[in-house]
Amino acid sequence: MTELERKIRSKIPGKDTGIEIRPTMCDICSPGMHCGVSAYVKDGTVIKIEGMDGHPVNDGRLCPKGLANRQYIYRKDRIMTPLRRTGPRGSGEFEPISWDEAYEEIGRRLNQAKEQYGPESVAFYSGYSKWYRQMLRRFAYAFGSPNYGCESSACYTAAFMAWKLAAGDQADADMANSDLFLGWAFNPFYSAYMGAKKAMELKEKGLKFLIVDTRRTPASEKLADLFLQPRTGTDGALAHAIANVLITKGWIDMPYIRKYVHGFEEYAEYVRQFNRDNIESITGVPFGQVEAAAALIHENPRMSFNESSAPLCHHRNGLQNYRAVTALLAITGNFDRAGGQLLTPHTYMHVACGFPTREEEYLYETKPKNCKPPIGAGRFPLWDYLEGEMQAMDLPRQILEGEPYPVKALFALGLNARMFPDSGHMFQALEALDFYVDTDLFLTDSAKYADLVLPACSSFERGEFKPYPGGLAWYTSPAIQPLGQSKSDVTILTELANRMDLPDEMLKAGYDAFVQKYILDDYGVTVDQLRQVKLPVPIARIKPHRDYEALERGLNTPTGKFELKSMVIAGHPEWGLDALPTYRDPLDGADPEKYPFVLTSGSRIPNAIHSRLHKVPANRSLRREPTADLNRADCARLGVDEGDWIRIETARGAVTVKVHPTLTVPQGLVNLFHGYSEADANSLMDADHLDPYSGFPAYRSTRCAVRKEERR
Repeated sequence: MTELERKIRSKIPGKDTGIEIRPTMCDICSPGMHCGVSAYVKDGTVIKIEGMDGHPVNDGRLCPKGLANRQYIYRKDRIMTPLRRTGPRGSGEFEPISWDEAYEEIGRRLNQAKEQYGPESVAFYSGYSKWYRQMLRRFAYAFGSPNYGCESSACYTAAFMAWKLAAGDQADADMANSDLFLGWAFNPFYSAYMGAKKAMELKEKGLKFLIVDTRRTPASEKLADLFLQPRTGTDGALAHAIANVLITKGWIDMPYIRKYVHGFEEYAEYVRQFNRDNIESITGVPFGQVEAAAALIHENPRMSFNESSAPLCHHRNGLQNYRAVTALLAITGNFDRAGGQLLTPHTYMHVACGFPTREEEYLYETKPKNCKPPIGAGRFPLWDYLEGEMQAMDLPRQILEGEPYPVKALFALGLNARMFPDSGHMFQALEALDFYVDTDLFLTDSAKYADLVLPACSSFERGEFKPYPGGLAWYTSPAIQPLGQSKSDVTILTELANRMDLPDEMLKAGYDAFVQKYILDDYGVTVDQLRQVKLPVPIARIKPHRDYEALERGLNTPTGKFELKSMVIAGHPEWGLDALPTYRDPLDGADPEKYPFVLTSGSRIPNAIHSRLHKVPANRSLRREPTADLNRADCARLGVDEGDWIRIETARGAVTVKVHPTLTVPQGLVNLFHGYSEADANSLMDADHLDPYSGFPAYRSTRCAVRKEERR
């Protein structure tokens, strides 16, 4: 072997080897991360990836999901050309067509639906990834439809709604200056992994941790000074019990409450019912631990809270649970002060980077007026009031029922029908559509139902604007050329808007024009300048926090105060919702004798997110088969051991999976990881088991039965 051959084999960059290191980012998971990646490229192909040194999020590190990017990009089932369905829906039978043919058919069929049934009969939906959502929403509005929606109908937005009700905007933890961190469903070792590094460093410096979780996790084992393990969905009751102890013992900040908090008296009266007599029967947490939690809060006055929207909000009482936890910040004086929770308005794509943009102006300035209400508006009026977009969890019902108006066509980017509760119901809805377009990297189960499938790029094959906390931003460049005929999502939207001649010149001008005018112009920076940098650079000055400045100015709530009693809800009694953060039982109405276990799904595993990596061989090898966690005592009663098969059954159906006996879950709970086509957890869930406040699905609180299944 020559020296050059050795260097090439070792993937050493240089002119002699023809290997370049090109900066890009991973967008497999949430925009809250989007780690920097150094892509080693030879002859136009990614041959190796590493975390990018100096990147503000990951600084050289990557999680198992990020490390999968090379296999992810080059999966054998990448879509390389636009496809037209030739067989029955769901069959996966397609023929390749040209982009011109695809655009012509999309424009013709969408306009046919508009002419026959009205523009609202066409829905526009975004799944993962999220980076194009501003343009998709504007595309829907230019078409004339109010029905833009996204997977955030089941992720994050309920927490944002809770913050809007309480404080008018999002607030994040000032963890570095806290005495105590309230890690409610906090598991950064598996999700947002750099948070684990930060937490461990702060623990070494003396930060105390109160961890609350239904399951035992690495966070409960490595971080907790006190760990509380409530039954799934009972978080609101537990928070109220802690509040009751704090109030009873006088461990609250009354001067702060009198000046800055609205509704305290009614709230204090309400939480009195959560006490020594009933809290263990409701939550499973002994009252002595509730008292210990209150004492820990009292002894560590500066407390901040983990924003964990999915675990808390994936119940029919989810938004109220979240409000109940945030109330602990208000009564202890820990909102809008250093070491507590600080207002952090969103900069872009629901990520707070410390500087304002005109993103919302771009989103809403062309919203159609005098049109029919979006899907879900009548069923979830608070969602409609605060968000004003389609609540997508109501989409399959409206497609199938046609009420209050018909939905005949769906234009989607990255649709995953298996994220909907009762996913079979969603597949039925897709089958019932007159016309359905999906855009994706792969021919997914959902894409197989489409009339047309459009091939999208990965983040390695496109450029995009990305800001980060601290006033930082960059604009990535493609590390490689798009595979096959794939295009970026925003290119597809721009070309289609021009092809259909939609009445929105800014939309037709494209993504760069949006970023330049509505974001960068305000900071004297150009897209071209950001394209030249290899790492995010500062483009905006961050205003330093001043304690109580926002409260003194007045919050964006009807009272200008932190509202324990929401005056938005109180002002609309016709909604039938409670203005206080009341608690209700989380479980569905199934017979507890027939279905004595509780099914929960949605927990993170390090190697996957949703279903996006289950077909990447290296990641799939870490959990080859769908598996349910079950408490060892339950396994003993059922007569099952590691790797045995169990049948999990609900009123909607059943799946058969392997079992993993463990002590991480309490008795009576079945924790089934999601995203597996052959054992879809969401197929077992009720499409109507939704939070009336947010419309969020109750992924984590469905009654079920479990029995041993014999397999050969």
